[in-house]
Amino acid sequence: MAEAQADAAGKPPSLPDVTKKPRLFSGGGGLVSSAADYLRFCEMLLNSGEYNGVRLVAPHTVALMTSDALPPGVGYSERALTTTGDIAPTPAMGQGFGLGFAVRTAPGRNPEPGSVGNFYWTGAWGTTFWVDPAEKLIAIQMIQVPLSEGGAYRRAFRNLVYQAMATEE
Repeated sequence: MAEAQADAAGKPPSLPDVTKKPRLFSGGGGLVSSAADYLRFCEMLLNSGEYNGVRLVAPHTVALMTSDALPPGVGYSERALTTTGDIAPTPAMGQGFGLGFAVRTAPGRNPEPGSVGNFYWTGAWGTTFWVDPAEKLIAIQMIQVPLSEGGAYRRAFRNLVYQAMATEE
């Protein structure tokens, strides 16, 4: 696995200081959360917008968020495919993209375990989660590793979670 590139003085790159106000705001970046709050968020999604008996998001909104919204034949740049690798929401991998999440749309195309309808997202620094509604499963991996270097960790985590669920018949 490649290591993050050091600067000219040999110092490794630093992670962003999440306690400081960012110079540039981003709707999809710079979010900070605890594992417990991340789990609550995922539970709300798994329960179609309801958490702890309180409706926070309409069920049809969660359905839109977790359904493929990409048009047939959408193209992907070579850069997108090489930088996102195993998490690219491509039809060739049996995946699409909803309103905020990659979504598994077809069985058998993706080498990673999971059910049709599961949805996930991975952050730029490695935090990843997925929700598998068919299995009533939530998995959250809170690591700090650049996106391009996290594939082995994501694959191992996913495989271990599904292997732990295997039962003898």
